[in-house]
Amino acid sequence: MTTLNTHMKKALFIDRDGTLIREPEDEQIDSLEKLEFLPNVFRNMHFIAKNLDYELVMVTNQDGLGTDSFPEETFWPAHNKMLLTFENEGVVFDDILIDRSFPEDNAPTRKPRTGLMGKFLDGSYDLANSFVIGDRLTDIELAKNLGAKGILINDGSLTDELKKQGLESFCTLVTTSWDAIYARVAAPERTAKVKRNTKETQIKIELNLDGTGKGDISTGLHFFDHMLDQIARHAGVDLTIRVNGDLQVDEHHTIEDTGLALGEAFKLALGDKRGIERYGYSLPMDDCLAQVVLDFGGRPWIVWDAEFKREKVGDMPTEMFFHFFKSFSDTSLSNINIKAEGENEHHKIEGIFKALARAIKMAIKKDLFNFELPSTKGAL
Repeated sequence: MTTLNTHMKKALFIDRDGTLIREPEDEQIDSLEKLEFLPNVFRNMHFIAKNLDYELVMVTNQDGLGTDSFPEETFWPAHNKMLLTFENEGVVFDDILIDRSFPEDNAPTRKPRTGLMGKFLDGSYDLANSFVIGDRLTDIELAKNLGAKGILINDGSLTDELKKQGLESFCTLVTTSWDAIYARVAAPERTAKVKRNTKETQIKIELNLDGTGKGDISTGLHFFDHMLDQIARHAGVDLTIRVNGDLQVDEHHTIEDTGLALGEAFKLALGDKRGIERYGYSLPMDDCLAQVVLDFGGRPWIVWDAEFKREKVGDMPTEMFFHFFKSFSDTSLSNINIKAEGENEHHKIEGIFKALARAIKMAIKKDLFNFELPSTKGAL
């Protein structure tokens, strides 16, 4: 099984003027009197430094710094005061990159160019999950050039120009709120891609835990597709599954291996599980009561109390229902207790899948301000 995930370093590339501190009309903060911080920037930068695993990199253009138009002795007092104030709030920048050129110089070091940022381009940084935060379109263009995500501090007045310049897809948020910025960088995409290839099945799965319930499922078994789509819809996750299995033999390998790959995808997307609810439970459906209690606690176990009178529901053998959930439990490292009562076999199994989905939705819910593991053991 091939799993795609990363544990490389991540960074927040943060502009200075107009992002951390207000930018005056003359675009030069050359006195202490001009030093004014944006609302809520201290609180949220403190949360970022304390709770999140990003390197903090200030990247700023200071036109003509060191020339007669912007003497250094007028720049450093306000700049150093700003850094000290952040330091007093527990925020220390790992790197500060200052370009001193004028726009007309077209210097390779000037944003949105990346001449100052060589160390971040050597392959040791997960730039796809890093962010550039700034108040100008050049900051979003820098995100594009780095292969990172952009956050634009703006009231919406630049939205049309953002689209016109073809930068919309590189901007994940337009806001004037540092609370919203924290929420965005504190909740990076919880996604996973899994490929499982054997002599019996070839499976590709893409999962986004913070999706909108979109399912795109094709396993070759229509009823199985319908059940897997219930997981996407009722768990509120985006789920794409493509399976090419040896259905000419029977359905066993397709169903079991899909369960193994899907469980692996959930394990990867959940990451270290900090701040998640961990537990979830179930629902009724028409004549039946389907009870599913789920714990993403890191220990696989399944309790199964459901019997079916029919050999098949649709094109799916009823004996394979247990095998699917057992496989999912094994690779997602989850404890699942399943019980179903009722007379209608279709309702019973659909109720179980829907109940599992609702349990998943509860269990994966994440509190952005809680970075504790949901365990007294200190490990999951």
